[in-house]
Amino acid sequence: MHTRLYRNGTLEKEGFPIEEVSDYVEDPGNTVWFDLCCPSPADLGVISEELGLHELAVEDVLSDHQRPKVDIYDNHLFITVYGVHFDDGQLDPVEVNIFVTRNALVTVRENDHFDIRDVVKRWDANTRLAGHGVSFLLHGLLDYVVDSQFDLVQDLDAQAEALEESLFDEDGPHDGRALQRRMYELRKITARLRKISMPMREVVGTLIHRDQDFIAEPAMVPYYQDVNDHIQRVAEWVETIRDMLANARETRLAQQGFRLNEIMKRLTSWAAIIAVPTAITGYYGQNVPYPGEGQPWGFWISTMLVAGLSVTLYVVFKKKDWL
Repeated sequence: MHTRLYRNGTLEKEGFPIEEVSDYVEDPGNTVWFDLCCPSPADLGVISEELGLHELAVEDVLSDHQRPKVDIYDNHLFITVYGVHFDDGQLDPVEVNIFVTRNALVTVRENDHFDIRDVVKRWDANTRLAGHGVSFLLHGLLDYVVDSQFDLVQDLDAQAEALEESLFDEDGPHDGRALQRRMYELRKITARLRKISMPMREVVGTLIHRDQDFIAEPAMVPYYQDVNDHIQRVAEWVETIRDMLANARETRLAQQGFRLNEIMKRLTSWAAIIAVPTAITGYYGQNVPYPGEGQPWGFWISTMLVAGLSVTLYVVFKKKDWL
């Protein structure tokens, strides 16, 4: 559990028990933050009593896989966002629920895969804005979440471009199964990222464009607009990557069809060449009289026909690029 107390923009105390929160929030000059990881219903009940949280918001915390959103209540905001986390190469987003009151910020993490210490470092790196209280704390948290999504989408874009280039290697893809598997994994990661990043536009947009007493700090508006710009870029970038992967998939299918046609063309050409000696030797193997039967010149004629026609067909097919 992490707790902090700011007073007039200065960090005065941290590591205190949650039971003291109600004493601190009574003073409008104080700003309190505390964090819970995997809290029990009893823990959430204590928080609800301390801050007067709405029962529906508490119920949403106990429900898994909420959509990123902003719920507005009489005395607080309830925000749900998702942090980026990878488990065995697969994107496994971590749900982070946020309660915002006039002078308190509460973060409730689904698990410890979302490292809140990185958010604290971001707050400590921008102490000049700490005087804006809850608005400052919420901005630092959202900025960290959006930046982590931005870094991920940037990495996915590089991987998608590398995958596209591998489709047109001179020797072709060395391992078709591995390529298809990688394409599937990138599409899966992109789809999951889209689910958690697209609604973030609405979350940040609501905080900027709707008058909220909790975060109505004019000096912080440009910082929230910067976060909004980043999440807009993430959303657009995700759509671009989806298109790239869809095009790569279609290109791969077209390449496979083209390769199959090439193989069938070559097999058909070789079958035609092989049919010539088969037909000639079959003709001369008949048990009926034929020109050259029992004569040396008959053998040589058949041999010349086999060789000549086979070479002629090979040259013709090669010239037509069928071989």
